Amino acid sequence: MLPAPRASLSANSLDFESLPLVKPTGFREYDARWWFGIPGSAKAPELNQLGVQALGLGLGTLIHDMGVAPRIVTGHDFRFYSQSIKQALTLGLMQAGIEVNDIGLALSPTAYFAQFALDIPCVAMVTASHNENGWTGVKMGANKPLTFGPDEMGALKDIVLGGKFKERAGGAYKRVEGMRERHIADVAARVRLSRPIKVIAACGNGTAGAFAPEALRRMGAEVIDLHTALDWTFPHYNANPEDSEMLHDMAAAVKAHGADVALGFDGDGDRCGVVDDEGEEIFADKVGLMLARDLSAQHKGATFIVDVKSTGLYAVDPVLKANGVKIDYWKTGHSYIKRRTTELGALAGFEKSGHFFFREPLGLGYDDGLVAASMVLAMLDRNPGKKLSDLRKALPKSFTSLTMSPHCDDEKKYGIVDRVVADYQKLASENGKILGRSIRDVNTVNGARVTLEDGSWVLVRASSNKPELVVVVESMTSDEDMRALFREEAKPRLARYPEVGAYNQEI
Repeated sequence: MLPAPRASLSANSLDFESLPLVKPTGFREYDARWWFGIPGSAKAPELNQLGVQALGLGLGTLIHDMGVAPRIVTGHDFRFYSQSIKQALTLGLMQAGIEVNDIGLALSPTAYFAQFALDIPCVAMVTASHNENGWTGVKMGANKPLTFGPDEMGALKDIVLGGKFKERAGGAYKRVEGMRERHIADVAARVRLSRPIKVIAACGNGTAGAFAPEALRRMGAEVIDLHTALDWTFPHYNANPEDSEMLHDMAAAVKAHGADVALGFDGDGDRCGVVDDEGEEIFADKVGLMLARDLSAQHKGATFIVDVKSTGLYAVDPVLKANGVKIDYWKTGHSYIKRRTTELGALAGFEKSGHFFFREPLGLGYDDGLVAASMVLAMLDRNPGKKLSDLRKALPKSFTSLTMSPHCDDEKKYGIVDRVVADYQKLASENGKILGRSIRDVNTVNGARVTLEDGSWVLVRASSNKPELVVVVESMTSDEDMRALFREEAKPRLARYPEVGAYNQEI
């Protein structure tokens, strides 16, 4: 039996090779993320191979405790260390008596799809998603199409860190071939374009490069590849369609090729970013609003779930109101929105980060960047007289910032957010103002979303998967006001706390 993991070990030592290392902060709200390390990095590893094995043994123990059939789908993303991490995870799962069905290199949605295709209840996808090289993690679930939430992650953390493992007989390994083809075929069959649409497929050299271009071509699109060759060094930029560097590259490609749209995918393909025919970078919450308008014409009275980082336009949009749409703002995070969409029987859920969740008849309920891309193309196909820029311009006007993330240690970030929430609540109770405007509401479902009298808002929350805070602002009046909400309100307020560090990007 493996011993209980250590919270820290010195790399390049006997103990590092002999004992499991699992830093407690790697257990996030709804998945697991650790700094595994890359050659030349000064940052100390938070996880080693024996720690991954302990994670697999703990996950297998939890699956049995949950009373779920002991069968699981596993896959890995395209990083040089991901396959070996999956193998260590597999060893632990088999120790726990779990039948492991390995689909090989995959997108996260390929693993979710395999749960349905193979009728297997559990999934463990080894991926760092959009995190930089050196990070690793696991997205897990035991009730398709859902992935773990805080309750399951808390139970898993308790088992692993406490060494409360249970070895069982019956573990097995099966390699499953052909799941990439089955996933691509399923997605492509959902859309058959009636007219040519020129698409930039941007993959940032991540795993989606082996899936997205082919899927889009099968839908009938004319596809221009942009950094689709698999390369785990990520030579151009990190595959994250929420980052300005990738969005700017997509915009340049649209203009250079006269494309109708650019579709960008993150490292594990569960998110999709969009740039229109004019090179305008459309944040995913606005894309979701366009899709909600389009889909609600066919599905009157539909419910849509949106995260607290998303535009306030959903609540006031005249087209959605005319179509009887119900909007529910919920916690940011793919597991939260996925679960909420399922619980409320919503047609779809949208996250500003680019996670889109479509339920039957549109999808299977999980986040899939390829399905999201197909929905964007289907929307364009249904509006032959309009360009994507026309659909964007038809939306009510608002000015939304990039998602900005200042560094804040995992051990400190939630405490800082609690203090910021209390500060905003006190300001509201005392009838205080922000840039001359009264506070209409302080939504604390996920950090603090502070809405002003004119509908503009400021959001501060803790990142669910990195040692960071998350800041988003939106103005209903101007780009200048949006920048002022960040530069004169959010940034100075957070600067009061020395625990808050540099931002990944700013406006």
